[in-house]
Amino acid sequence: MKVVDRAVEYREFLEAKVCLECNHGFECSPGEVNSLLKPHQRDIVCWAVRGGRRAVFTAFGLGKTVIQLEIVRLILLKAGGGRGLIVLPLGVRQEFRRDARMLGTPLTFIRTTAEASADGLYMTNYESVREGKLDPTGFTVVSLDEAAVLRGFGGTKTFREFMGLFAGDEKKMDSRTRSAGVPYRFVATATPSPNEFIELLAYSAFLGILEVGQGKTRFFKRNSEKADALTLHKHKEAEFWMWVSSWAIFLQKPSDLGHPDDGYEMPVMDVRWHEVASDFTDVAPEKGGQGRMFRSVAIGVQDSAREKRESLPGRITKLLELRAEDPGAHRILWHDLEAEREAIEWAVPGAVSVYGSQDLDEREAAIVEFSEGRLQELAAKPVMLGSGCNLQRHCHWAIFLGIGFKFSELIQAIHRIQRFLQTHQVRIDLIYTEAEREIRKTLERKWAQHIELVAQMTAIIREYGLSGAAMAVAAKQGLGVERSEVSGRHFTLVNNDCVEETRAMKANSVGLVLTSVPFGTQYQYSMNYADFGHTDNNDHFWRQMDFLTPELFRVLQPGRIAAVHVKDRIVPGGLTGLGFQTVYPFSDETRAQFCRHGFAFIGRISIITDVVRENNQTYRLGWSEQCKDGSKMGNGLPEYLLLFRKPPTDTTNSYADLPVVKGKAKYSRSRWQIDAHGFHRSSGNRLIHPDDLRGLRHEQIFKLFRKYSLENVYDFENHVALGEALEERRMLPVTFMLLQPQSWHEDVWSDITRMRTLNGAQSAKGKEMHLAPLQFDIVDRAITRFSNPGETVYDPFCGLGTTPYRAVKLGRRGLGVELSPTYFYDSVFYCQAAERELATPSLFDLDEDDGVEEST
Repeated sequence: MKVVDRAVEYREFLEAKVCLECNHGFECSPGEVNSLLKPHQRDIVCWAVRGGRRAVFTAFGLGKTVIQLEIVRLILLKAGGGRGLIVLPLGVRQEFRRDARMLGTPLTFIRTTAEASADGLYMTNYESVREGKLDPTGFTVVSLDEAAVLRGFGGTKTFREFMGLFAGDEKKMDSRTRSAGVPYRFVATATPSPNEFIELLAYSAFLGILEVGQGKTRFFKRNSEKADALTLHKHKEAEFWMWVSSWAIFLQKPSDLGHPDDGYEMPVMDVRWHEVASDFTDVAPEKGGQGRMFRSVAIGVQDSAREKRESLPGRITKLLELRAEDPGAHRILWHDLEAEREAIEWAVPGAVSVYGSQDLDEREAAIVEFSEGRLQELAAKPVMLGSGCNLQRHCHWAIFLGIGFKFSELIQAIHRIQRFLQTHQVRIDLIYTEAEREIRKTLERKWAQHIELVAQMTAIIREYGLSGAAMAVAAKQGLGVERSEVSGRHFTLVNNDCVEETRAMKANSVGLVLTSVPFGTQYQYSMNYADFGHTDNNDHFWRQMDFLTPELFRVLQPGRIAAVHVKDRIVPGGLTGLGFQTVYPFSDETRAQFCRHGFAFIGRISIITDVVRENNQTYRLGWSEQCKDGSKMGNGLPEYLLLFRKPPTDTTNSYADLPVVKGKAKYSRSRWQIDAHGFHRSSGNRLIHPDDLRGLRHEQIFKLFRKYSLENVYDFENHVALGEALEERRMLPVTFMLLQPQSWHEDVWSDITRMRTLNGAQSAKGKEMHLAPLQFDIVDRAITRFSNPGETVYDPFCGLGTTPYRAVKLGRRGLGVELSPTYFYDSVFYCQAAERELATPSLFDLDEDDGVEEST
């Protein structure tokens, strides 16, 4: 009965994970919404008020201004009063004033906190919050209008830090509990670029849905060279967009919510590209000195700026040619550089410019004059004016004097005039140079990707509407897996939830448990909600482990070892509340978890990792930052193999019920003494000299230094000097650590070959690689040391099958469970291959007397 209850409890635990509609707001019926709003607007308002923290991503012209005003008004009404704040870009407040008057909603513009002395609805510009003039935490509800404008304030770091001002001290982000800061938060923008994943994750963090680091872990591949370069896992695409749709709505037309599209049809844009010849008379040579006839089309940011300066006269000439087609038309002239603004002012005397050093009131007045048709031409940078402003009433022509790398700025600028309620066909002219052809191709590729991903979001809205409950029903279909088993003479692999599978195993049936547990919320290996990585936070992860660890204890033979591979994790400064990164002691919590369920902790083996690769992932161990302040940098984190023992039945002599026996012929006294002592003596060779490495390749240097380090007394200063000498000769790589310190101690493994994993075979076959593969060297040593030949070695998280694969090769029986069907079938292939290798006789085997008489 107890087992059945525990199984039911586990099922309930998994079902509770499928929570795609976490509401923090108030119930709201359509009748409570202002009758002036259109049906699609009323639907969104009710959904957002109910959620309390939502993102409204509606196409340009669908009414996000009135939607925000009504959301904030209703939240204040249902909360019993308080102050509401809408933060918006420059040049947009007249839009809010006009719509607020139409709705009959009092709205006041403020620049400081002191000006918001009473309950009510206020609006301010982003600059006031950024400069510290206004504290947003004193408000009950806040809505960020066109929050994407924050990218112009200095990149994603500023983007996230700014939005963190509204969230308060949220050290523990949990989608099921209301966090500190402003209680009710909203984001409204017409173009949250779907292919700028970090932006979507930042919105999620602002709303209190999921912290940025957890979102990266849950859905994206990690880039060892750049922390914010995100690639969505193929097997995570459907889950990711379903998750986004649970807190954000991407609405392209009213019909997406089942309403008529009357009045929301627009002509297709007329997009024209104009190539201007580049000057190739002064082309810089290659880095190696090789001359070039043409400037590279794959130019970087620095070359792009030079290209823009040198091509400015030709681009201005093309601009004037285009203007001459209709001299009296209203136009917006987009540019990027100050030199381009000055050139436009000189070539087009009637154009009015807005720019950064301009007085804010003067800048806003120019925007209003143009939007209301009293100015013919306006010159501006997309980074400054490309968000929020509604310029389509008197303008349907935009000329881009140049193009850049940032698609988000381009699409925002275009949609200042290409939006619903535009009555004319919009014309977009983009001027670029011959050397910028690759930039054009990149922009067109991102444009197509943007359209594709928006369509994907729209399809979800059309299928499920605004019901998170409907999405959850669909998501629960991915709960668990239909059990499948494949067995050979020396292995058994099962595609199943490891908790359910281990519960069904016989007690005391396993000689060694050897596994790499999921690193909390660090990775998600499948879209299945039974995945241990599919948890909200660390506490949630350990609650799921509470169902597995007791079962591992039960199936392990008395006195035997559970060897668990783990690594501590980095906590970003934004989560610690300290402003700098700290270490989350995952290994310590693993030790506590296993000990809590009956295991005894008997050892910790350290496995050295590459500090340079780690820094590339976390940005915490940088050379430049260490030079600025050596106090903020910790050290590279090793991995650990934690050793736990199930107490033997008879504790009088401490031997296992079935001991792991070693014959002294193979396990000599000498080997035992070295293992027990844990150190190697120096061979007495001289210190290695930089000249010894001259002309060698990186892999040769790596092996030579490793051998030298293990055979000689370690000299720290010589180690540093050797690296400095290589750096002077430009032989020290920046993507990995070449001269890694080695260890003599048996419990510090610095000679693990990081590339010796089954991912090598996966890559060679073009198959999906595992997120965190376990190295062969670690597995082999544990199997040899802690199990007898012929015994069962069990891995409940076997992934590609590394543990059972190596167990077969080492004369044991491999047993593995894997939740992901893809990984499962790959593991079957590898274990069958290992078994075939065992069954294939060698020439020496054939030469032995096997009882077959020779032919006479």
